[in-house]
Amino acid sequence: MTNIVLFGPPGAGKGTQAEILKEKYNLVHISTGDVFRFNIKNETDLGKKAKTFIDKGQLVPDAVTIDMLSAEVEKNTGVKGFIFDGFPRTEAQADALAELLKNKNTAVSAMVALEVEDEVLVKRLLERGKTSGRADDADESVIRNRIKVYYNETAILKSYYEKQDKYFGVDGVGSIDDITARLSEVIDQL
Repeated sequence: MTNIVLFGPPGAGKGTQAEILKEKYNLVHISTGDVFRFNIKNETDLGKKAKTFIDKGQLVPDAVTIDMLSAEVEKNTGVKGFIFDGFPRTEAQADALAELLKNKNTAVSAMVALEVEDEVLVKRLLERGKTSGRADDADESVIRNRIKVYYNETAILKSYYEKQDKYFGVDGVGSIDDITARLSEVIDQL
């Protein structure tokens, strides 16, 4: 199985690239953001819990995130692999993902990080906020807090995967096709 952790700050283009890569490599795309939004929209218990944190630009607690993700992986048996978009975000989540995949006799193949400067991220997210209907994309202070949370709490995963020789940084600025080509160079080497 090919299991890719697609990483990067909010607005780096993970969702866009994951949609392209899932088709190209026949992988299942699991976006924690989409899973959260589905649960929030449908007012599940996990969705209500997640919403209180998301509305403040904070990370959803590990236990809630892991429960949602585990259910998504279980829905997809016999697949070629997964693209995890927005997960893991903490070392505890990375350990939980490793254990989940180990139980399926597989592992994370690589963490591929889209690297984009903060001001480009803010601009992208504010632009997306005009059409997405997402409240967390419409408020610059919430956006900047999300970016700050990313660096403070999730960027530590870079060293987690570097220690395993599974971390690959990719320039996330340019045309969608150019970024896809850079990502494909990494994935084709796995």
